[in-house]
Amino acid sequence: MQDEANGTKGAGDAAPLHILEAPACHLGEGPTYDPASDTAWWFDILGKRLFEKPSASPEVRVHDLPLMASQLCTVDDRTQLLATEKGLHVRDVASGRLTPHTALEADESDTRSNDGRVHPSGALWIGTMGRKAEMGRGSIYWFRGGELRRLYASVSIPNAICFSPDGTVGYFADTARGDIHRVPLDPETGLPSGEPAVFVPAGAFGGGPDGAVTDAEGNVWNARWGAGRIEVFSPDGRHLRSLAVPARQPSCPAFIGRHLDQLLVTTAYEGMDDAERAADPHAGRTLIVQAGAKGVAEPRVRLAL
Repeated sequence: MQDEANGTKGAGDAAPLHILEAPACHLGEGPTYDPASDTAWWFDILGKRLFEKPSASPEVRVHDLPLMASQLCTVDDRTQLLATEKGLHVRDVASGRLTPHTALEADESDTRSNDGRVHPSGALWIGTMGRKAEMGRGSIYWFRGGELRRLYASVSIPNAICFSPDGTVGYFADTARGDIHRVPLDPETGLPSGEPAVFVPAGAFGGGPDGAVTDAEGNVWNARWGAGRIEVFSPDGRHLRSLAVPARQPSCPAFIGRHLDQLLVTTAYEGMDDAERAADPHAGRTLIVQAGAKGVAEPRVRLAL
């Protein structure tokens, strides 16, 4: 790992961080943490790679995938569920073998999966988008126990999906539009129980709202694509903190580690030319930040009722 000073790319608080010794991601995304195995996982969507980092080892394992994938959910100690460009697939942890499980926009060859998270009820919210980020081509879906429902349509780049620790509130964004929304949820199912309202307005903090995660206090930690920062908001929408990271395009944070007190942040070099990459040497690298907060464990997804 490489130790780095924080704050080189965007104005914000400095926090100790290090850069993992892992290949740079074209489009890093989907970080999550499995407490049972003490392991962090994340993707390079466009590079068709899955990364595995046990806390006890400095080594990062790289698994090549036969298709683009963006979200990993733990089913049990032996099984995972992956959201991919060709639907939801079950992954055997030991062998890496993928088995199709549930079709997701199977008739839409020009869309792929993007941001998602598991609700405390075991329901997965997963977004889709156009492969070229076409306006309004995507949706946000709810999945649990084999049932799939579309929640929101005409989404361009679904992001910032996360939930309050008690499961009564959900958050999501369309990066292309810029607002982060807040919606009341049924904590037993993870389904909306009311209409979304603006939580953070577009244009208020620079960059575009990308992936997000909540901490144990219910605060929302949102990666700002293009701004080199993680912005932190209280459950009532007050801005609490700006945390600078040394890459211009952070894509998603996740709390990891036995105490859930480290923040793994994926980044990307998508869309950068050679000059831009030279000016942003940590673009695509995966960061671990000592953020001074504690997260909550990602729930396991429910494949069966």
